[in-house]
Amino acid sequence: MTVLPDDGLSLAAEFPDATQEQWQRLVEGVLRKSGREVSGEAAEDALSTTLEDGLRTRPLYTARDTAPDPGLPGFAPYVRGGRPEGGAAGGWDVRQRHTAAPDGALLADLENGVTSLWLLAGRGGIPVPGLARALDGVYLDLAPVVLDAGQDTGAAAAELFRLYDEKGVDPKAVRGNLGADPLGYEARTGTALPFAPVADLAQRCAAGFPGLRALTVDALPYHEAGGSAAQELGASLATGVAYLRELTEAGLGVEQALGQLEFRYAATADQFLTIARLRAARRLWARVAEVSGAAEAGAQVQHAVTSPVMMSRRDPWVNMLRTTVATLAAGVGGADSVTVLPFDHAIGLPDAFARRIARNTSTILIEESHLARVIDPAGGSWYVEKLTDELAHAGWEFFRSIERDGGQAAVLRSGRLRTDLATTWAERSKKLAKRREPVTGVSEFPFLAEKPVVREPAPEPPSGGLPRVRRDEAYEELRARSDAHLAATGSRPRIYLATIGPAAAYTARAGFAANLFQAGGIEPVTEGTFEESGAAEVVLCSSDALYAEQAAQQAELLKAAGARHVVLAGRGEYTGIDSYVFAGCDAVAVLSETLDRMGVS
Repeated sequence: MTVLPDDGLSLAAEFPDATQEQWQRLVEGVLRKSGREVSGEAAEDALSTTLEDGLRTRPLYTARDTAPDPGLPGFAPYVRGGRPEGGAAGGWDVRQRHTAAPDGALLADLENGVTSLWLLAGRGGIPVPGLARALDGVYLDLAPVVLDAGQDTGAAAAELFRLYDEKGVDPKAVRGNLGADPLGYEARTGTALPFAPVADLAQRCAAGFPGLRALTVDALPYHEAGGSAAQELGASLATGVAYLRELTEAGLGVEQALGQLEFRYAATADQFLTIARLRAARRLWARVAEVSGAAEAGAQVQHAVTSPVMMSRRDPWVNMLRTTVATLAAGVGGADSVTVLPFDHAIGLPDAFARRIARNTSTILIEESHLARVIDPAGGSWYVEKLTDELAHAGWEFFRSIERDGGQAAVLRSGRLRTDLATTWAERSKKLAKRREPVTGVSEFPFLAEKPVVREPAPEPPSGGLPRVRRDEAYEELRARSDAHLAATGSRPRIYLATIGPAAAYTARAGFAANLFQAGGIEPVTEGTFEESGAAEVVLCSSDALYAEQAAQQAELLKAAGARHVVLAGRGEYTGIDSYVFAGCDAVAVLSETLDRMGVS
C-alpha cells in the first residue's frame, strides 16, 4: 500500500490546473485547420456523438458533469449493484442457454464452468416430457434451472417440481426461475395468456421455495424488435409494474411480489451503453419499489444476454469479439447472471466447440482477468455516471408514456409499441445502410471467399408478434443474391477497379471501393485489363487532382471498351460518370441498384 506524504501527492503542484475553456480553445484550433470555424461550446459539440433516445456522448467529461449520488453497492437505489459484495466472491452466474439437449451437453457445461442452465422448453425447444432426460445426472440442489417455456410454462414448471420431489431436493436448496412471462410471450406471438396460473406459481414459490422465482421480465423482445436502450428499459419497467399489480391483487405482499421477478436485458458490444443500461435499470426498479412501499426489497435481479441483434451470419467468428465485449460490459454493469450466445447462434444449433467458447468467455473474464474482483468498477467515472443518469431519465419517460396509454398490455395490443420500436429501427437502419454503424465482416471487411459455417437448423422461434431484426439483414439479402448467382453461373457478379496514376493516388479509394462492393457480394477485379476482367461495370479510383485531369477521358475509353456503367470513387461531377460512391453514401441502395443492373435477382 502506498503511503502519501503529509502534504499529499505534490508531483503536479507546480503546474497550473487546466480549465475547460483552455481545452475548448485547443479544440477550436484543430477544427480550424480542418476548415470549421466554431468556438466555445460549439467546438465541443462538434466532437460529440449522437446516440439514440436523444442522448449525446461528449468528448470530455469532468467533475462538472454531475449526476445524482449512486449510493453504495447493496443499498438503494442499487445503481452500484444489488448486493454489497457484488460478484467479488465468485463472479457472476454463468448461465448457458439450451434449445435442445444432446446427450451429455448439459453436464458438459456444468462440469466446465457453467453455473446455471437456461432451458427453452415446450414448443420450439426441449419437449416437456424430455426435461427429465435432459436433466439426468444434474444435481438440482446445486445447479439452478431457469425455464423459458412460453405457453407451456405451467406444464414445464409442474415437471420441474416433480423432478425436485423425485430426487428429494430440499425446497430451500432450490434455485432458479420458472420463467413465466405472459406479456413477453404476447410480445413475441401476439397471443395473450391468462395470468391466474402464473399467480398460482408465484404463490407456490413464495410459500415453499424461497430461492425459486416464478416470473421473468424479458426485455429481449423489445430489443430484438429494434428498440433503443431507453425503450428496452421503459418496456421492462412497465411489464414489471403490471406483474406487481397482478401479484398483489392475487394476494402476495409487495415484498413477496418483488421477490418473484427477475429481469432479462440485452448486453451489446457498445460497452458503455450496456454498463449504463444495467445500472439505470436497477435505479428505476428501486424507484418502483420505493413508491410501492418496499424500498428495501428493490434490488433488481438481472440476467444479461449477449445481443442476438448484433450476431452476424457471415464471418460468424467475429461474433466471438462482440460477445466478449458485451460480456465484459454485463459483468462491469453488475449483472447477476450472464448468458453468452454461441458465435454460431444466428446460423443454427451451436456445436460443442461454440458452446465451449461461449462458457469460456465468462470463465476467462472472471478467473483470468479477475473482472469481478472489483465491485462496480465503472462507478465514479464521470462519463458512466452521467450516461446512467441520462439513460434512467429517458427510460423513465418512456415508461410513463406507456402507463399514460394504459400500460404494457394496452400498448402491445394497440400497436403503439410496435410503431415506436419500428421508428427507432428505421433510423438505425439508415446508419447501418450508410455504414455509419459498421458491421465487421459484413458491411466492412467482408470476405467473399469465406467457407460457410454449416449447422443443424435451430427450432423456429415463436413468431406472430413483434418482429425480430438483425444488424446484418440488409447486407445478408444482398449476399444471398450474389450466392444464388454464384450457384447458377459458377461465378459472382464482378466489377472492375480501374486505377489512375501512382499507387499513392489510388490505393485509399481502391481499397474503399473493393470493401464496399464486396459487402454486396460483388467481386472486385484488379488484375489485367477491363476487357479481360469479365465485368460489365467499372469503378474509377484515384485522387481528386487526377480525376480533374483524366476522369472524363478514362470514362469515355472504358465505355468504348464495353463498360455499361462507370462509377467514380469520390465526390464531384465529371463527364461520362454514371454514379458516385463515397464515405457516407447509402451502401445498401448502391449495391442493390448495382445488382439490379447486373441482372442478379
